[in-house]
Amino acid sequence: MAFKSDIEIAQEATLLDIREVARRLGLREDQIEMYGSYKAKIDYNLLKQPVSHKAKLVLVTAINPTPAGEGKTTTTIGLGDALGVIGKRTAIALREPSLGPVFGVKGGATGGGYAQVVPMEDINLHFTGDFHAVAAANNLLAAMIDNHIYQGNEMAIDPRRITWRRCMDMNDRQLRFINDGLGGSANGMPREDGFDIVVASEVMAAFCLASDIVDLKEKLGNIVIGFNFAGDPVYARELKAQGAMAALLKDALKPNLVQTLEGTPAFIHGGPFANIAHGCNSVMATKMALHFADYVVTEAGFGADLGAEKFIDIKCRKAGLKPDAVVIVATVRALKYNGGMKRENLGDEDLVALQKGMPNLLKHVHNMTEVFHIPTVVAINRRNTDTDAELAMITQACQEHGVNVALSEVWADGGKGGVALAEEVVRLAEAGSPDFAFAYPDEMELAEKITAIASKVYGADGVDFSPGALRELRKIRRLGYGQLPVCMAKTQYSLTDDPRLLGCPQGFRISVREVVLNSGAGFIVAVTGDIMRMPGLPKAPAAEAIDVDENGKIKGLF
Repeated sequence: MAFKSDIEIAQEATLLDIREVARRLGLREDQIEMYGSYKAKIDYNLLKQPVSHKAKLVLVTAINPTPAGEGKTTTTIGLGDALGVIGKRTAIALREPSLGPVFGVKGGATGGGYAQVVPMEDINLHFTGDFHAVAAANNLLAAMIDNHIYQGNEMAIDPRRITWRRCMDMNDRQLRFINDGLGGSANGMPREDGFDIVVASEVMAAFCLASDIVDLKEKLGNIVIGFNFAGDPVYARELKAQGAMAALLKDALKPNLVQTLEGTPAFIHGGPFANIAHGCNSVMATKMALHFADYVVTEAGFGADLGAEKFIDIKCRKAGLKPDAVVIVATVRALKYNGGMKRENLGDEDLVALQKGMPNLLKHVHNMTEVFHIPTVVAINRRNTDTDAELAMITQACQEHGVNVALSEVWADGGKGGVALAEEVVRLAEAGSPDFAFAYPDEMELAEKITAIASKVYGADGVDFSPGALRELRKIRRLGYGQLPVCMAKTQYSLTDDPRLLGCPQGFRISVREVVLNSGAGFIVAVTGDIMRMPGLPKAPAAEAIDVDENGKIKGLF
């Protein structure tokens, strides 16, 4: 049988009308806003309606991946379909893809094989325009800052201490640091500036953590855009920007409803990166799914050290959520990569490298079960290059350590390939997590919170703060934000802040070089290692293979 690409599988699928997908959740046609036949937005005011059921929330996370990713989204989607196969009314909650990875190296975020959300081309490209709205709101605030200075600077904003940056949804290293306002006084005041990718913007974070439009507007108003000449913070609300920003985001704030290849409802909304932001879909999308389904499967970005920790310590803390079970996705490839095997050889059997990579998986399991106290199952995401000996080694190692494990073959077989995983998830979720805990309490000092994450979750011996980071921590505490949770900006490829240190390193320390206050989103960002808030394209970007024919049919999109 000829191999089919993800886009070929998606384009050959027969999709349900989005009204039928909505009906599966008990939604009437007059309760959805259609974007064509296969996409819709759902009014968040429906969350005000009472519910008579208590849905189960399942979090899908992963071990530290290879640079190409290892199928976490595919597993999430396939598990959602599998829960439907065994008779559970299920909804999925995912992040929207960023155009940066789509045209870069990792690809999109719609799953793969026969476990995809569709229409995949729409979702991976412009979708319903949410990211464009976030960029517009972000850049409106930037324009209002510079215009205020140009018009006389009544608030005495110090141009050298403006912390707000412009953004765009593309990998473009050329825009990390720029000089703007050039060309004479009519064109503004010259100053150093720069761009972040949209998914690293504080607007995106606030958008994803907001409970409704009023809450979003308050969060936007609380954004610190910089400091005045006296050293006091200047807020977006002082520029009277929050109302217009919220107006740009009014429709984007409504969660998007699509479907899987098997017709399972999927809410796809918001998309902060997990290595430079908090890495979860919107609170409203998750709550919408919980409102209308009995089982909700959601994912957190990258490995459990990043996405799952932030899902729990930031999103769950702020939204009052609690996962009933966790799935940790592992692949033979990623474990061999963590065992030191070169990326180009990952398709070859190597039991020695696989054995060396196993401690990475076991560390993530330990974090979920012993730090956060959530019932956990390992899902082995099977690939066609995996050998029986490799799969048996992972299964045996998990069983020897008392770790629940199930083989997932959803990429090849869709929902029916995830039935064993779904049955294990239901067993764990029904038992629940009565001892659920965070990695640190709200009242802990910020530096201690960072140290708690580094020691408990990463396994570090401690944290080294740069002098600048210590100054920022003191300033944040003086401003009254010492109770905020912490969002770690760290490489996704390692438990450390060095992407070259794979597996489960010992005897290392985390270096925090910068601390950023995101007062609107409601957390601080601790920047480690060489992490960048604006990625760059690889030598051979995926964009080179993407094309569209004379009939408007897209090719090369995975």
